[in-house]
Amino acid sequence: MLAEVLTQLVIVIMILLPVSIAVFVGRERLAQTRAEWRSRLRIAGPVIVVLLIVLLINRVARQTAPKLSREIGIHLTAMFYNVEGEFILIFRSIQTAETTAYFTAIYVYGYTFLLIFPVIAYFTLSDTRIFRRLLTAYALNYAIGLVLYIFIIAYGPRNLMPAELMERMLYDTSPQYQYLTREVNSNTNVFPSLHTSLSATVATFAWMTRSAFPKWFPVATVLAASVAISTMYLGIHWGLDVTAGLLLAALCVTLSDRLVDRWSLAELSEQFGDRIPWGQDHD
Repeated sequence: MLAEVLTQLVIVIMILLPVSIAVFVGRERLAQTRAEWRSRLRIAGPVIVVLLIVLLINRVARQTAPKLSREIGIHLTAMFYNVEGEFILIFRSIQTAETTAYFTAIYVYGYTFLLIFPVIAYFTLSDTRIFRRLLTAYALNYAIGLVLYIFIIAYGPRNLMPAELMERMLYDTSPQYQYLTREVNSNTNVFPSLHTSLSATVATFAWMTRSAFPKWFPVATVLAASVAISTMYLGIHWGLDVTAGLLLAALCVTLSDRLVDRWSLAELSEQFGDRIPWGQDHD
């Protein structure tokens, strides 16, 4: 079942990406990228490596973090419910078969597309700073999110509220998706909502690059807002999780601006070179 769901996801994304590249990026930038991709990749290489390391740590941590979290984590599910109550049940008033299908598709397909397309789009920019900032913000979201997931144990609304109140949720209407979400998350990893934080991060970068990609900004904004709403509509996250996700996005975007270009490879090599007695004889 997992292979089937992954195949569907790959097919949808492979359809969306070429269309989006044609609409939002254009031939001129693609042609320039073909001529400059090696130099851009060389400049962005360190950030790409950092992101891959963070993603690898997150993948490994899915096996070990839940046990560590049970030992040192703080249980906050009851507090979230006491503070928020049954706020997310407000979405029941707009629940129809059509809205459920929309938010389910957004949560799975829209979210994946929203994360992947900007990586491709920003790589086509001659100035790689936005590209490097985006990858840095992604890495920060995942790293900080992992730490919070270890120290904060919280179950989502669909795990706490009575089943009759949570009808038409994600796994009730599309049970096949649980095989996919199980691969990337645990049911206690809800605070903050990384779906929200990463989507809001993308929307913020879309706003910052609206002059370069004017058509992408409104699309990214609608998708990001839909992803945030979908997490509550489908009973996966509390409103507090979504709020925390927005704050995390703001923090990561800000930090990415301060961290990128703070150190260059040349500066680091000079610093380490001064400390290493190159060419000195040793007895």
